[in-house]
Amino acid sequence: MKPAAFEYHAPATVDDAVALLAEVAPDGGRVLAGGQSLVPTMAFRLAQPPHLVDINGIAGLDRIEEAGGRLVIGALARHAAFHAPVAEGPLGPLMAEMARHIGHAPIRARGTFTGSLAQADPASEWVLLAVTLGASVTAQSIRGSREIAAADLIQGAMTTALTEDELLTEACVPLPAEGTHFGFAEFNRRAGDFALAMALAAYRIEDGKITDARIGIGGAEDRPRRIGQAEAALDGAAPGAPAFEAAARAVAEALDPMEDHATDAAYRRELAAALTIRALKRAQP
Repeated sequence: MKPAAFEYHAPATVDDAVALLAEVAPDGGRVLAGGQSLVPTMAFRLAQPPHLVDINGIAGLDRIEEAGGRLVIGALARHAAFHAPVAEGPLGPLMAEMARHIGHAPIRARGTFTGSLAQADPASEWVLLAVTLGASVTAQSIRGSREIAAADLIQGAMTTALTEDELLTEACVPLPAEGTHFGFAEFNRRAGDFALAMALAAYRIEDGKITDARIGIGGAEDRPRRIGQAEAALDGAAPGAPAFEAAARAVAEALDPMEDHATDAAYRRELAAALTIRALKRAQP
């Protein structure tokens, strides 16, 4: 099938884009950045926006730079830009590892980091990273700009706190403290499929004990989130099997997993627990 008819807009600046959105968003207008989620749904006519505001011609939105202790990622930064580390320290290699799990090469070549956040797919690697590490986004409209914490932005499956006329212009990921160790693990049935569950672990070690533990789980519930009970099980414990298994049990107990025709809640719960242990082991120095 082919998309339904729509009017195409190509603003040259962010101000032009938000002005256009103010006009067309109330009528169902949509932003086009990577288009890896929007365009397929348009092709099947599951989405029929009467207006597309294409921001790909706006200069500077592809930036990725460190500033003020954060990694600033513009709205046109593609997944593929993270194949090689883009930041000093452990964050760069972590993002490179996570990027390789996103879809297939053509999707990574066009899809964008901030587009994943705006889409709010429960199985998004970037949403998991943003929520776990305390990232924030900047949303702009004709009313001005506002900063939204990633945990507040994601309100459920495919649901965000963005208003219809707001443009997500950048995301900011805090640079981790020195000595932070990361581990990531996810499972899908075929390469390129959406993850059935995934786990992101971060912690530091002081005097042989875990400190500043963060455990994020994605793909299992309607949105990725940190599991505070698992973090509490880790903080102050020695890194190793007893602590990791306690964290995994806490994850299993805390989750309220989604179900579908192929995957029941019990399977996702056990899978998330197993991936938690795997991510923690991968984080060990």
